[in-house]
Amino acid sequence: MYNSYGHSIGNNYKHVQITTKYRYKMMGKDLIKTYCEVGIKESCKNHKIEITILKVMNNHVHMIVDCPRTMSDSQLLQIIKGASSYLIFRLCPNLRKRYPQGHFWNGGYFCCSIGSNYEAVFEYIKNQELHHAFH
Repeated sequence: MYNSYGHSIGNNYKHVQITTKYRYKMMGKDLIKTYCEVGIKESCKNHKIEITILKVMNNHVHMIVDCPRTMSDSQLLQIIKGASSYLIFRLCPNLRKRYPQGHFWNGGYFCCSIGSNYEAVFEYIKNQELHHAFH
């Protein structure tokens, strides 16, 4: 259950939500949605960040990640947003027409340590389609 990080043991589960720039519904197309998933998974894999669940919606992404305990929230989001954006633009160069500055993700984010609410947050992310059907 717990991970070992050299001189410390534990988990560092985070609930992360990132949105597309201007809240454009870019992931409505399956191809871009797949590119987004691949970009996020690759950027996390390259930095030893484990993704527990990843849910890509039309204009935002929810995920639970377990990042190294020495990594701050801002470092975590810089890696996820920066590296995934770079990969997404490499996989789909036509996105530059919509985002000429090269910023796929909005500057803001939501990042919260989960702690004992893991099951509730996991269910919330898993049922995102149902949640957004009512809103």
